[in-house]
Amino acid sequence: MLLALYRTLTRLGGPFIGLYLRRRQAKGREDPERLPERLGHAGTDRPAGPLVWCHAASVGEAVSVLPLLERFRQENPGWLVLLTTGTVTSAGLVRERAPEGLIHQYVPVDRPDAVTRFLDHWRPHLALWVESELWPNLIGQTHARGIPMVLVNGRMSNRSAAGWRRWPRTAQRLLEAFDLILPQTAEDAARFIRLGAPRVEVRGNLKSAAPPLPYDEGELRRLQAIVAGRPCWVAASLHPGEEETAAAVHEALVREIPDLLTLIVPRHPHRGVAWAETSLRHLNPQLRSRGDWPDGAVYIADTLGELGLFYRLAKVAFVGGSMAEAGGHNPLEPARLGAAILYGPYVFNFAEVFDSLRAVGGAYCTQDAETMAKAVWALLDDDPLRRQMVDAAARLAAAESQVLDQVLTALAPYIAGAQPATRPSEPHART
Repeated sequence: MLLALYRTLTRLGGPFIGLYLRRRQAKGREDPERLPERLGHAGTDRPAGPLVWCHAASVGEAVSVLPLLERFRQENPGWLVLLTTGTVTSAGLVRERAPEGLIHQYVPVDRPDAVTRFLDHWRPHLALWVESELWPNLIGQTHARGIPMVLVNGRMSNRSAAGWRRWPRTAQRLLEAFDLILPQTAEDAARFIRLGAPRVEVRGNLKSAAPPLPYDEGELRRLQAIVAGRPCWVAASLHPGEEETAAAVHEALVREIPDLLTLIVPRHPHRGVAWAETSLRHLNPQLRSRGDWPDGAVYIADTLGELGLFYRLAKVAFVGGSMAEAGGHNPLEPARLGAAILYGPYVFNFAEVFDSLRAVGGAYCTQDAETMAKAVWALLDDDPLRRQMVDAAARLAAAESQVLDQVLTALAPYIAGAQPATRPSEPHART
């Protein structure tokens, strides 16, 4: 009944959805030239041939799945690859990093007519969903057309699982539509199974298989020349409130290390200017978005897609989202780039990876600004200690790189057995 009610409300909610999209567009969160794609109108023709459609909600999901799609294209050259995302920033990232031949479209809003237009045009033979974004109309219509669906890198937090348990039959119906669920961890697998998912296999976390973050080699040389050997650390992918912790660390250390350079990378670049004018104002920070160079004490790298540059520039990296209870971000990114890793107590998004890094001495957990400052000081002051931590993390990151093979092996039967999708007269979810 809940799914039927959802379909009815989304069918009747056209004017409200249109208003919602216009408001997002006014805030710069929708691409005005491609807005029709959000209503299911394709932005390009569909080439002939079998097509795999992969949906990744935003930047993090897109980053994790792009290596998989690149390998898919290499091993299945006759297939087309369509990737949908829902944000302007993810579209920009896909434009910069996508393998040759990949088609990008914005995902349609989860309204029956928009979904129908999307599926009628693209006619996928296989659908891959990434992580945790479950849209009932998209899932229902895809399943009703007989298109095999696999949830890859599936994530189900305790909080999300608790929410779904309020509507157990709805959760079960949605999860039963997937032919296979490949969760990130054993804990995720257990939550999916408890919610009624019938086919679950743990093959590893795709974020473990991501290649080193890209960077501009010439830009790195210019930054290194400006930094010129100064002690340098980076607080990366920071969420609101964590910039204040980074500021406190800088103020504690600069008394002992007068030439210290603190790099601050907001998780969402648009926060950089606001932080520079409020919480970090007393440090007179420089802003990359304004064309500044890091020749002062604090540098805010408020640009998109340059984290690989700053992980390579710094000797020590704090992984953000771990002090602000946001669950942390991928620690294997700095592990592959030679930065010693620090993090806070809230890393539930990558708990197994952080636990493994800590177990081999490849990362250190800090509880607050005071303990972080002590750790940054120790690692900047003791190069053998820092190198030992960096080497341990790099070895673990290399060992985690086989996940792609495992996931592709799990997908092989669905690739081999995929048949052209047919359109029923009235697509509907199985409820």
